[in-house]
Amino acid sequence: EAESLEEMVADLLERHAVTIAAACFGIAGRAMQSPGHRTNLSWGVSEDNLRQRFQCKRIRLVNDLVATAMAVPWLAQEALFPLNRGSSESTGSIALVAPGTGLGQSLLVRSKDGLLALPSEGGHADFAPADETEARLWAYLYRRYGHVSIERVLSGPGLVNIYRWMAAGRGTDVAGSTVPAGEIMEAADPAQAITRHALEGSDDTCREALLQFCRILGAVAGNLALTSLATGGVYLGGGIPPQILPVLESSDFMKSFCAKGRFSDLLANIPVWVIRNDRAALMGAARRAFELLDPGGGGDGF
Repeated sequence: EAESLEEMVADLLERHAVTIAAACFGIAGRAMQSPGHRTNLSWGVSEDNLRQRFQCKRIRLVNDLVATAMAVPWLAQEALFPLNRGSSESTGSIALVAPGTGLGQSLLVRSKDGLLALPSEGGHADFAPADETEARLWAYLYRRYGHVSIERVLSGPGLVNIYRWMAAGRGTDVAGSTVPAGEIMEAADPAQAITRHALEGSDDTCREALLQFCRILGAVAGNLALTSLATGGVYLGGGIPPQILPVLESSDFMKSFCAKGRFSDLLANIPVWVIRNDRAALMGAARRAFELLDPGGGGDGF
């Protein structure tokens, strides 16, 4: 309902008798100093505007996945669900893949000052089909969108794209579809409807769409792990993985994750965790804000 981030902050300050000592905001999209539009929201947000409006110098914008990545090393064990326990290396990088409204990615790399969280727009890189079925899915999406990014399949709207393709008869033949496709697509949130029917086992097209989603997610997470040599672990964030844990765990996620030819053994030994704490991004942003208060801190890492 708000027209800007400034409006939301002003509303908060009107309702609570607090002053701002430092603030950090996780923003979906590139975090820039000058005003810029966010990926899935038409707001223009800038650090300079926020500093001037609220008379506070210690304000930072970070990519929302950077905010989540900042929290990863401090997440409690009970906030993590293991898909592959593996064996993490203390000197290895850490990779984060987060499907939700969109698809976010980030890396935690080692530096002389500790772990450094890197921003990424890897979700907009090309979707690479791993087999003939996925090639048909790619062709369907290419005709629809032109450029087919990973986010076109690994996100809430991406799950709907997979389902729509299967329901149109262009994917795997599914015999047990009991819910009309029109009913799914007319739901207030089609992705939630697909997920619900898949988890309940009440519609085979929905379940197959979710299983395909998990296979592609495994391949993409494995690619990022291989690209970054993420021997410190791979973490799945975002809103979708915690909701689909039963299907994710029983799916071919890990098979796709490890299917990297000569490097399959390396991938099989990398721990993979699902982040179950839905406040992880807030925790990471808060940590960055506290760093701004430390005269000996500063920098963009931790």
